[in-house]
Amino acid sequence: MLRALFISLSGSRSLRAIAERSAIGRQVSGRFVAGTHVEDALRATQIVNQAGLSVSIDNLGENVSNLAEARESAELYHQLLDQITARGLNANVSLKLTHMGLDVDESLAYELVTKLVEKAAAMQPRNFVRVDMEGSPYTQRTLDFVHGLHRIPGNEGSVGAVIQAYMRRSECDVEKLLAERIRIRLCKGAYKEPLEIAFQQKAEVDASYVRLMKTLMKSGVYHGLATHDENIINQAKEFATRENISRDAFEFQMLYGIRRDLQRSLVREGWRMRVYIPFGTEWYPYLMRRLAERPANALFIAKNLLRK
Repeated sequence: MLRALFISLSGSRSLRAIAERSAIGRQVSGRFVAGTHVEDALRATQIVNQAGLSVSIDNLGENVSNLAEARESAELYHQLLDQITARGLNANVSLKLTHMGLDVDESLAYELVTKLVEKAAAMQPRNFVRVDMEGSPYTQRTLDFVHGLHRIPGNEGSVGAVIQAYMRRSECDVEKLLAERIRIRLCKGAYKEPLEIAFQQKAEVDASYVRLMKTLMKSGVYHGLATHDENIINQAKEFATRENISRDAFEFQMLYGIRRDLQRSLVREGWRMRVYIPFGTEWYPYLMRRLAERPANALFIAKNLLRK
């Protein structure tokens, strides 16, 4: 019930406007969002790197309404890639296609993201752009983008996709991505989707995640397992040991500010760990979807607000 509530709240424009302007809203978001500026994200990345964890940086935002906003969003990612190299950070970037103008001009969005991927591929050391998955109206378009970008000579290995385990189509999508050896970030999914296209029960979503996870781990391609579910993490560790899969053949991924104890524990055990660090002013939908994924975070926030 809480999951459905938070997903519903994520789409409320009135609550979003109130939250993003309020002091208490900014206080709540501070745990899970690095800040509002590029420098905030870079500073947080350096701190996380010092603890032995890699990072993926995401400028929060989606569904821009004009070409100027799309170009501005892309330019910010160019700045991020430049600074990652200049500061020697262990980080890549994640972006949403609607933040690059997909709803406004698809050809421009493709041009903007192509330039970013080509830049990442040409960097020393080579970098990587993760194209995040959005709601189901964008699923096929997003996958088509990633396949197209990956096929451009020189881009191989520098662009990847996100697969949501709760989508019934995901097994087929994984098969197609693996046929081209495209890197995948596997998550459970955090958008409100109807029964006919998405699993609704936690047990079904978990079972789908584990099936897909095992396929990815055995593929020989470097993937990211994005989950805070300790039971699933333990299953991945046991599967890797049983199948003689090297600990550096894949990585676990978690969100900034969530289960930091578990993140560091995995690194101490020799597993690879990447932290997803978001920043920007448009944090409200992101936070609501994170609470939908893990409603226990709502209790965590409430406890911290009561502390002085």
